Amino acid sequence: MEKIRNFCIIAHIDHGKSTLADRLLEFTKTISERQMHAQVLDSMDLEQERGITIKSHAIQMDYVHDGEPYKLNLIDTPGHVDFSYEVSRSIAACEGALLIIDATQGIQAQTISNLYLAIEHDLEIIPVLNKMDLPNAMPEVVEDQIIDLIGCDREDIIRASGKTGEGVQEILNQIIYKIPHPKGDPKAPLQALIFDSVFNSFRGIIAYFKIQNGEIRKKDLVKFVATGKQYDADEVGVLKLSLQPRDVLGPGDVGYIISGIKTAKEVKVGDTITHVVNPCDKAIEGFEEVKPMVFAGVYPIDADDYEDLRAAMDKLQLNDASLTFEPESSAALGFGFRCGFLGLLHMEIIQERLEREFDMNVITTVPNVSYKAHLTDGSEITVYNPSGMPASTTVDEIEEPYIRANIITASEFIGPVMTLCLDKRGELVSQNYLTAERAELVFNLPLGEIVFDFYDKLKSISKGYASFDYHMSGYKPAKLVRLDILLNGEMVDALSTLIHFDNAYAFGRRMCEKLKELIPRQQFDIAIQAAIGAKIIARETVKAVRKDVTAKCYGGDITRKRKLLEKQKKGKKRMKQVGNVEVPQKAFLAVLKLD
Repeated sequence: MEKIRNFCIIAHIDHGKSTLADRLLEFTKTISERQMHAQVLDSMDLEQERGITIKSHAIQMDYVHDGEPYKLNLIDTPGHVDFSYEVSRSIAACEGALLIIDATQGIQAQTISNLYLAIEHDLEIIPVLNKMDLPNAMPEVVEDQIIDLIGCDREDIIRASGKTGEGVQEILNQIIYKIPHPKGDPKAPLQALIFDSVFNSFRGIIAYFKIQNGEIRKKDLVKFVATGKQYDADEVGVLKLSLQPRDVLGPGDVGYIISGIKTAKEVKVGDTITHVVNPCDKAIEGFEEVKPMVFAGVYPIDADDYEDLRAAMDKLQLNDASLTFEPESSAALGFGFRCGFLGLLHMEIIQERLEREFDMNVITTVPNVSYKAHLTDGSEITVYNPSGMPASTTVDEIEEPYIRANIITASEFIGPVMTLCLDKRGELVSQNYLTAERAELVFNLPLGEIVFDFYDKLKSISKGYASFDYHMSGYKPAKLVRLDILLNGEMVDALSTLIHFDNAYAFGRRMCEKLKELIPRQQFDIAIQAAIGAKIIARETVKAVRKDVTAKCYGGDITRKRKLLEKQKKGKKRMKQVGNVEVPQKAFLAVLKLD
């Protein structure tokens, strides 16, 4: 056990975590040159295409230091705020962390929040200054920021480059000197924490775990504490680039178990594995339940695919424990699921993964957040989507969720960033300068305002330099109304939104204009209306496609033309009673992109 080191890599987006991990794998000869490609741990197509890490990836490296063989378990983590749950799980399975900071950009919002996560778990932090090979690197300035942030000495900071491999030897030496080895008792009852799992269509569910106490052997009879189910360990082993079977794993080892589990519900991330014969007395503490921030309905395009969608969601939840879902139905879209996501990027990635990995075509409704409605009879209900909001006469007050947002930006962009936050009904809490050029702004903001396009706007007004991180801070009363969209007097529940009273009129106006562009013309007029309760606040009309019935009347009296037009008008009116309006998928998506 003295020769094992478990560590993860934490950083802001694009600070070079995965590239540095590539160099560590090359240096320790874990991967041959033939297998090597950029971001080798990012195994999903999506990750390769977008150049972001979505899942944390564990891998074991063997390294000889001063003639002694060491086992290094590395977990590469995502940097985006939407995947911070992945980071918290990785941190629970480690004793130390490499904190990577880009020498050209300095400390960003996500750097700070991931660092605090690691410090809460008492991890040993090794600061690494990455991208030293770039001509615009500012090592002295960024080193000052790091010293301010974590209070280390200047010589503790390792200067490295993921591209050239500079400093990799030094990083490996520091991992061995500084990061404590895992502590555990091989003779105690088995206690292993599941930190991830993945579905394999041939072998069932593969659970990844870290052993705290005891040993696990092939063919042991084990049980999962939270579900109480028992299994035979058909195969246990360690995670190299592929799975490598072993006969026995001891304390501090990170490995996998295959036991022929077929149902996704039986494996929970954060659960404890123990022996049936000599069980541990209590489960390992560690994982908090995930709190979804953004809710949206996911519906199959073809109603017959509902059961397939359920199976796909179950398998996806194994691999991404931060996804939550429950069945719901909608008048416009039929049966589907109400899903909770950690953010908009998370929602987009889940939709992409459903399409790619499970071949499911889905419609996603407008994302929204959950509200608390206090009714006049004193009861309180949680409202997830606008159609679930009770009539305004029975509602006493509505509370909406608020977040505490930390924004770090270059000082020249402070004005526009503040304007943006104040437009979104934000309240400035504090503003301080980290250096002469960089400031940190802390705002309280309603989560509902962030859901649409806040992140994109923040990036564009700050030329991509501002970084944004947030956490929930509670609920506050708000003046909200339900805005309905009616097509020919019929309400389309998938387009309803809950919105602040002050923004309702302008938003309704824009929705109607946008839908007018997107709904194809029919044989009859389509009235598009935005309404709050019974009051119509905006209207647009999609004109009917008409045949020129008067073409054959040339000359003569106007009454002959009038007669033909009246006849046509009656026909159109009759058609309107039987015709129904198809709303294309583009229209649902356009609502998200109203700028």
